[in-house]
Amino acid sequence: MCDTLIATKLAAANNVAIFGKNSDRPPNEGQHIAYFPAQSHPAGSALKCTYIDIPQVEKTHAVLLSKPFWMWGAEMGVNEHGLVIGNEAIFSKIPANKKPALLGMDMLRVALERAVAPREAMQVIIDLLEEFGQGGNCVQDGELYYHNSFIIANADDAWVLETVDQQWAARQAKDVYSISNCLTIKDQWDLASPNLVDLAVKKGFAKSAQSFNLARDYSDFIFTTFGKGRNRRETTFCSLDEQKGKITVEAMMGALRHHKNKNFDPQAGITEVDVCMHSGFGPIRVSQSTASMVVYLDGAAPIIFATGTAAPCTSVFKPMWMDAMPLNLGTIPASTYDASSIYWAHECLHRATILNYSERVKTYASERDEMEKRFTQGALKLTKTSAKERADFASQCFREAAQAEAEWLKRVEQIPARKRFLHSLAWNSVNQKAKMPSP
Repeated sequence: MCDTLIATKLAAANNVAIFGKNSDRPPNEGQHIAYFPAQSHPAGSALKCTYIDIPQVEKTHAVLLSKPFWMWGAEMGVNEHGLVIGNEAIFSKIPANKKPALLGMDMLRVALERAVAPREAMQVIIDLLEEFGQGGNCVQDGELYYHNSFIIANADDAWVLETVDQQWAARQAKDVYSISNCLTIKDQWDLASPNLVDLAVKKGFAKSAQSFNLARDYSDFIFTTFGKGRNRRETTFCSLDEQKGKITVEAMMGALRHHKNKNFDPQAGITEVDVCMHSGFGPIRVSQSTASMVVYLDGAAPIIFATGTAAPCTSVFKPMWMDAMPLNLGTIPASTYDASSIYWAHECLHRATILNYSERVKTYASERDEMEKRFTQGALKLTKTSAKERADFASQCFREAAQAEAEWLKRVEQIPARKRFLHSLAWNSVNQKAKMPSP
């Protein structure tokens, strides 16, 4: 479960587009920030994706990705041309393909490596979809299969692409748009696959071509309903729509941190899911927001603000630039605890905080916000400085955040935990699999 948002330059403050995404994955599926430089490839060479090989192109662009450790693809990323993409899991009446093919995350990375602008990236994904198809297990531990939707954007343009198997529809985003784990394009699209409507009528999903509605007719009931994708999508869309014309980086970060009420308790309920997702007990709450990213799409020098850690409500967004890479971002995380990994070091804080969320998060929330504000304002002032100066600033931000989180953990552990049985039952199993250190 994920949420992806875009505010185009018509809706954002300073006329600079802003992208945001939470990546929701299994709690022990370590996710990391990875940089890959532009490369040249031998003619006729193959590209090994997660499950299958596809033909490689002669040249690929530099990309910065937030990716689960085990797959070739990525949940979100940006390339050297200021193109950004995020994807979402979609569940349909047409079962997702279980045979090895391209993951949505694979298609996302291929598009970033090969395209310069949103329309070009969208065509890359469509071509891949039609030639190779999408499919294969989408998680490292367990089984999950789904179709994909995407927000594809840069400083000047943004598109929403929604797919079901090899069918697709696309709509240009004019001001604000958000997608979640549900189809959102109804009967208004700018582009679509030739057989999209006819297939729905043929299978009995739609009564007629005239009455066809993509979001209604292709959506499944169980995953779409209980994953509450429509509710989360309404939350993020309304948040952006209400701030249209004045959306800032901080506002986008706030949207990704959204909890339904001030007395939020991640231990409560077995069906409660939110934009800032926390895993819990039962089949509905198996995911958490394992990474978050906001991109300030300044055409001259886009600024990437990424957590590299789970649960944005307990994390700090740190700035980076494509031309100021690579940074030393620690060990690539796997599925078990590693103190040298940014992801796992932060999990100590996150997993401790949720044991008495309302009291424990208060011990550091204001400092988190103050630090993040300083990082954001500092980054925005460095647009015209040298790459070295920006790289130094980014490295310092990562160091400060790590030092602060270590201190915050000490404070949190001074506050008594309040454990609920079902939540503890679920997390005890998760922590044992991860070989987490004892608190």
